[in-house]
Amino acid sequence: MSSLIAGGLLFALLTLLFVGRTLGSLRRRRFGRATLSSAGCIGSAGIALAFALLLYSYVSYQRLTAEQVVAELEFTRVAPYEFRARLMVPAGRDRFFLLTGDEWQLDARVISWQPPATILGLDPIYRLDRLGGRYAEVDRERSEPRTAYQLSPSPALDLWRVARRYPFLAPGVDAYYGSATYLPMADGARYEVSLSRDALVARPANEAAREAVGNWN
Repeated sequence: MSSLIAGGLLFALLTLLFVGRTLGSLRRRRFGRATLSSAGCIGSAGIALAFALLLYSYVSYQRLTAEQVVAELEFTRVAPYEFRARLMVPAGRDRFFLLTGDEWQLDARVISWQPPATILGLDPIYRLDRLGGRYAEVDRERSEPRTAYQLSPSPALDLWRVARRYPFLAPGVDAYYGSATYLPMADGARYEVSLSRDALVARPANEAAREAVGNWN
């Protein structure tokens, strides 16, 4: 993050410098120099804006220093193959979703770093991406309606997308990958979801969830 801040400040200062030169050239009626300075101003301002958007994207992710609990899920059956899911995240408000199916799936996006980014002390970062319902039986999965919810808004300039589409613009990114975990839904079942540097891991957190996993086919 410090490199993004430093880059943004550098180009912001260059923008101010070009603004000053443009105004000075206009006062002296040196329109050719004013045109060149204004072009530099626009270019540096655009780059500064890109750094600002990337910084906003970075802070929209959570830091991952070790395996840690990223969410808890609790389910209440409201109809056959229909469950009310309660999503609980650390330092966040509980959110509720209606899922169809007999299994739930949680997806996350993870970004890890390589030198020189690691020298700056950057930890892997993650963002919970999607929660959805699914069916254990393939035939039902193909024919029955499915539900899926986006859990985090996508910034206008997302580090994930930049690293995937334009890797030369994100030289410090070592890996960017999606991770998902799924387990059965059951009335009263509660699960704890952790994220390590490798993958999401879901574990039963009460007897109803352990029984559901034990009967899972």
